Amino acid sequence: MKKKPGPLRPQQNSFAVLSRAFGYLKPYWPRTAGAYFLLLLLTGFSLLIPQFIRWIVDQGIRGGDMELLTWSVLLLLGLTAIKGVLTFVQGRWTEVASQSVAYDLRNLIHAKLAYLSFAYHDQTETGQLLSLAIRDVDRIRFLTGRAVLRLAEGVTLLLGTVAVLLWMNPQLALLATAMMPVLAWRAFAYGRIYRPVSRAIQDQLGVLTGRIEQNLRGARVVKAFAQEDAETIRFDKQNDHWFDLTAQGARLEAVNVPLLDLIANVSTVVIIWYGGTLVIEGSLTWGELVAFTTYIAQLVTPVRRLGTIIPALMQAVASGERVFEILDANIDVKDAPDAQPLPPVQGHVRFEHVSFGYRDGHHVLEDIDFEAKAGQIVALLGSTGSGKSSVTSLIPRFYDPTEGRITIDGHDIRDVTVHSLRSQIGIVLQESILFIASIRENIAYGRSDAGEDEIVAAAKAAQAHEFIMDMPNGYDTRVGESGSTLSGGQKQRMAIARALLVDPRILILDDATASVDTHTEGLIQQALERLMHGRTSFIIAQRLSTVRKADLILVLEDGRIAAAGTHAELLRSSALYAEIYRRQLRQDEVEMNKEQ
Repeated sequence: MKKKPGPLRPQQNSFAVLSRAFGYLKPYWPRTAGAYFLLLLLTGFSLLIPQFIRWIVDQGIRGGDMELLTWSVLLLLGLTAIKGVLTFVQGRWTEVASQSVAYDLRNLIHAKLAYLSFAYHDQTETGQLLSLAIRDVDRIRFLTGRAVLRLAEGVTLLLGTVAVLLWMNPQLALLATAMMPVLAWRAFAYGRIYRPVSRAIQDQLGVLTGRIEQNLRGARVVKAFAQEDAETIRFDKQNDHWFDLTAQGARLEAVNVPLLDLIANVSTVVIIWYGGTLVIEGSLTWGELVAFTTYIAQLVTPVRRLGTIIPALMQAVASGERVFEILDANIDVKDAPDAQPLPPVQGHVRFEHVSFGYRDGHHVLEDIDFEAKAGQIVALLGSTGSGKSSVTSLIPRFYDPTEGRITIDGHDIRDVTVHSLRSQIGIVLQESILFIASIRENIAYGRSDAGEDEIVAAAKAAQAHEFIMDMPNGYDTRVGESGSTLSGGQKQRMAIARALLVDPRILILDDATASVDTHTEGLIQQALERLMHGRTSFIIAQRLSTVRKADLILVLEDGRIAAAGTHAELLRSSALYAEIYRRQLRQDEVEMNKEQ
């Protein structure tokens, strides 16, 4: 069952999330420090310009000095232009630094996902991961860039403006700023309420992304079973839930943003009323009143931003939680601290009383104990869910046993590096996965340095060369998503070619010939007989042609080895194998005889 993160998950400390997010700015501190230094300069300009306007009004306009008025206005224009240039530079430095953080985070997420074990991917929705790598990282980019910078700008401007207003006229300043504590309280209350809603919206967006991704990937199945309407209904249900959450967020914004504006504009009303009274009485000049209103007008913009910045900060904190949950996820299968590279092996594999379970307390394998000598072919048989794929998944350490150990040439596979282990194992999974790339690139995926002759030789060995040459561009033909432009048998043969090109000492073929006809399988088997020489091969097979050639057949039932031996030995000694032979393999034998 896939894991669906929800809003009820315990929240991390907001300060810790913010602190960690800003830690990724450390490599880019010169630009970041420069941006915040320019913030101080820009704040200085914002505090200076109203005073300059005050002087223009009192000395130029009221004094009737046209020449002073002209030159002072030109100087004001120059100051405004310089402020604009500094604002541009600040924005560029901030954006470059924050985009670099997003770049680093996406690289870290991709690397972490690449190294997380199969167990993690078994439990996590792809849509959640896609949403996290794109939308959540972008919100952290905004957090480390403009969001906090604008918040710092607002706070700095607020403190500086209050100080100047108190210097100009303490009584009027106190009246003008009386609503600021109320404004701050309301803004932070809004952020606290909006944060869990934001987390729920982002989680639900991941669910929607996953639903779309599944429908696109499984479009053929959806259409084959005429489930278009059913899938539309399922998507509508999830989309309705997302709409309800976003509507809840919109309602919070619709109430709080105008409320914040109202609180901020009360100060302007107070200045116009009380300040106008002081001007009439002669205790305040027209220039001072204009300066007061200019200062408060300058505060309105950053104050109004609180209505959007605070929720954006909360969104970014929620996004940071999700991103850091991935980056902090435990890698179940990893190199031991003292792990050594696995030397070139012969392929002697031994399972020593191995048990394994995908979930705690639930074993799918119990006390698996067998030995495969170098160069032997081991066939695994059993009904669906008997544990065949689980056995082969343990050899390259897709998972680790919960009990017992596995050795290759006497080396415990948990004591060697994962890369050195897997580099000596060739694998063809039950579901052939191909990438959107050329046929050549897909075959050479495990060996990017392979030459053309080696790629062609591997394709010929897997009986793939002929159909590849029939393609429009031969080995340069691009395959569709997941190999959708190829037949099942063609995909399997390309996957086999990819595994063979690695020249592994151990081969794992997880039902690798399930998608090919008997004739094609026969051709592949002929090639595999030559290529398996000197290699240990584990094959999950359903056909007699494979079983007969096996040096060891393991019959699994309910996660245990019910019988082991050669084909002839098991026909005599195992009733279960005889039943499998009668139900599954006998018909294959009849068909083979007919073809002969």
